[in-house]
Amino acid sequence: MTATTDHKQGQRGSAFVTGGSKGIGYEVARALAGAGYSVTITSRDQQEISRAAGDLGEQVRGVVCDVRDPAALEREVSAHVDAFGGLDVLFVNAGVGNFANIADMTIQQWQDVIDTNLSGAFYTIKAAIPAMKERGGYIFTLSSLAGKNPFAGGAAYNASKFGLNGLSEVLTLDLRQHDIKVTQIMPGSVATHFAGHTPSDADAWKIQPEDIAQLTVDLLNMPARTLPSRVEVRPSKPPKK
Repeated sequence: MTATTDHKQGQRGSAFVTGGSKGIGYEVARALAGAGYSVTITSRDQQEISRAAGDLGEQVRGVVCDVRDPAALEREVSAHVDAFGGLDVLFVNAGVGNFANIADMTIQQWQDVIDTNLSGAFYTIKAAIPAMKERGGYIFTLSSLAGKNPFAGGAAYNASKFGLNGLSEVLTLDLRQHDIKVTQIMPGSVATHFAGHTPSDADAWKIQPEDIAQLTVDLLNMPARTLPSRVEVRPSKPPKK
């Protein structure tokens, strides 16, 4: 059985993935396309999104879209629905990280994180809900273990992910009668380019982006009656400290 939402009765649908030019979003888009979905991926960078869409193949369209811009999201979700006839899966992934002691963090650093990770998630979901109510679907919010475990220097990031978890839980209550599932995926250390990191062989112990992609496909294959509403994901064998 290919990945699909049960209400579609086996038919493949379409998916919208924010922050899809690299890392987790890219691998989720690849997995969904491989499972038969038509996919739109977004990025703020034209060169990166063109490269990613070209690599992922003809089932994937790439668009430049800043999730901090509600009007841009409404426009691109509408274009996605026009292109594919509807929207079945939303993967809310776009995120940034600025880390500093609260006393040293600038207002701009705070706003960049909250506006992208939390407000951007709200704008993305808000834009997608009308189309998803037409036939039900699945919303994934890419949170973090930082959404339950605060750490020094993580004021903005922790706040954004704690907030995203709360938003996701309310979404479940608001949307369940419309046959829309909502799952928070909360990874620990993932080998991505997040916060300026460059993945290398030293990251082999970490969760890999394709692992989150496989989890997403597996969740889509769950029976319609069952909702894993929060999934915490950790490296199985981190280095000894």
